[in-house]
Amino acid sequence: MDIVWIGLAFLLGLLLNRFHIPPLVGFLLAGLGLSFTSYEPGYMLHEIAHLGVIFLLFTVGLHISLKNILQKEVLGVGLIHLMISSVIFIPISIYFGLSTEAAILVALTLGFSSTVLAAKGLETRNELGSYYGRLSIGILIVQDLVAIAIIAYAGGGVPSPWALLLLLLPFFRPLLSKLLYIVEREELLLLMALSLAVGGSALFEIVNLSGELGALVMGMLLVNDDKADQLEKKIWGIKEAFLVGFFLEIGLGGLPNIDGFYFIGILLLLLPLKAALFFGLFLAFKLRARTAFLSTVTLTAYSEFTLIAGAVAASAGIIPSEIIVILGLLTAISYIINSILVRYEDTIWKRYNVFFRKFERKVKHPDHQPMSLGAAQYLVIGLGKTGTSALKFFRDKNQAAVGIDIDPDRVKAVMNEGCRVLYADAQDAFFWEELEMPKIKTILIAMSGDISTKVFIVKQLRSKNFKQSIRVLTQNEREDRLIQEAGGEPVSVPAAQMGEKMAQMSLDMD
Repeated sequence: MDIVWIGLAFLLGLLLNRFHIPPLVGFLLAGLGLSFTSYEPGYMLHEIAHLGVIFLLFTVGLHISLKNILQKEVLGVGLIHLMISSVIFIPISIYFGLSTEAAILVALTLGFSSTVLAAKGLETRNELGSYYGRLSIGILIVQDLVAIAIIAYAGGGVPSPWALLLLLLPFFRPLLSKLLYIVEREELLLLMALSLAVGGSALFEIVNLSGELGALVMGMLLVNDDKADQLEKKIWGIKEAFLVGFFLEIGLGGLPNIDGFYFIGILLLLLPLKAALFFGLFLAFKLRARTAFLSTVTLTAYSEFTLIAGAVAASAGIIPSEIIVILGLLTAISYIINSILVRYEDTIWKRYNVFFRKFERKVKHPDHQPMSLGAAQYLVIGLGKTGTSALKFFRDKNQAAVGIDIDPDRVKAVMNEGCRVLYADAQDAFFWEELEMPKIKTILIAMSGDISTKVFIVKQLRSKNFKQSIRVLTQNEREDRLIQEAGGEPVSVPAAQMGEKMAQMSLDMD
């Protein structure tokens, strides 16, 4: 009965989400729980698990652009970290009975970080476009490409001679792009995304290549297309739902033996070393301690690609199937650890930032932040639609105003429109402590997202004795109260007043 695993996965996912733990952990625990019963998974669960992986790889392919990868910080940190971590994990894997070939594959996958956790966390904090967010995603893409290479090695076999025809796929990109623009209805856009993912997988399997690789390649054909994001949004929910089956199927393998638990324990003890290695490499490539810290927290977890690549290798007989159970439990525990780190990352930074900054190199950083606002009289924080409109208004009135944002592309775009804009992380306490703004009369906080971020900025400004006006964009009465308590002046979005105004205009026309 499929309702059994669906219902149990939902309940455990919901329960853990209440404690800020990723629901995927609940799905794996649901499988573990069912493994102790006489429950026999049906054919549908295996197919859903397979499709979940296919859809995940298709969405990953939509992000694999050379622009995100060909940066020395991304390639350097990503590849060096993988090499060093593999050197650490290979002897440990051999010690626990794996063959040399299996140990190398497992060690490489243990160097991966979770793409799902990182992408979700960055999206929730509205920081996918931030410098550290792009850096993290770039490194994850490098890792994902290595994972695909492992999948191709483990699951492809000998390709058919017809596989050479796949080299013609890039010539179909203009046709796919044009088709994407012809499709306007939402349900057809979703169907196109599903067709590309499943079709790419089937096409590669026909010529005896990995279906997972096919899904990834089909996504890559639409990289940088203006409507590619719409495809991802359409398939995102289905991908998440189907990945439930993958994690639950891993959990159905049951618990490992005592040696397996020892293996998990050692790998968990090495997780801080994995994080420290990331932090040290980021600093070695001249990044600020703040950027290194945020990126490290984002990447500190074992990856779902550890399971995906491992499952393919296990099905090919390269690694023992019981290793997948070990990797599954390890990944779930690392997700819990990561969720705790992300939740308290600001607290950790505030407490230990002086220590972290001791390791910062005394050079010009690629993510350099301003030290002074000069003669500016108005500061706009956050350059979305509201912030950009405010900054342009100041520009048109010949007022000395400056804007700051964490998204480098947004900074460049607004700067090209004739406004003074600076890159800065408004959530960095040291930025505010070190920033000189002698002539600022008013600060506008026009950021979208979590109210706690806006409250934090107001408190930072008041703690450095900024006595002037701080106006903050708010959404409701609760946010108004929080901003007032912090020392700011809330500016609510007048949705109700706008509705009344529209109704009044309608009456006036009668």
